[in-house]
Amino acid sequence: MKLQGKKVLQLVSNDFEDLELWYPVHRLREEGAHVILAGEKADHAYIGKYGVPAKSDVAFDDVDITSFDAILVPGGWSPDLLRRFDSVKGFVRYMDEQKRPIGQICHAGWVLISANILDGVNVTSTPGIKDDMENAGAIWHDEPVVVDGHIVSSRRPPDLPDYMRAFIDVFAKQ
Repeated sequence: MKLQGKKVLQLVSNDFEDLELWYPVHRLREEGAHVILAGEKADHAYIGKYGVPAKSDVAFDDVDITSFDAILVPGGWSPDLLRRFDSVKGFVRYMDEQKRPIGQICHAGWVLISANILDGVNVTSTPGIKDDMENAGAIWHDEPVVVDGHIVSSRRPPDLPDYMRAFIDVFAKQ
């Protein structure tokens, strides 16, 4: 288990893309990581785009981001909700400043855009937000996964195996 003892913050809000939240959570747990789901409210069931629930472990306001080794932002429509929280943008900025792994897939790039961390960064995302990514200063690539230092990005659910192999590899080297 490559990630034994590592702690990951997985952000959650309604309308997350079900696979883009749960697949990474399960893969990281298989590698020994302790994954905590954080939402606006603690102990609250958030519902994915296809009806799969995800119960938060902790509220954003109760997160001590300094205790986490990595952060994951799911795709779907939830990133548009997540980026409205100053605490969420602060989590992403802290992880970026500390060069700790940040995983983003699909529309999750919106959160990184709002955190102002993409200037000059190589990324991918769903093609639907390519313009948003480039307008934020990112260098966008149409590839299943793009790694730029500690930031690992991916396009959509079919790319999840490539995404998680890359994320786990980057994370294990931290």
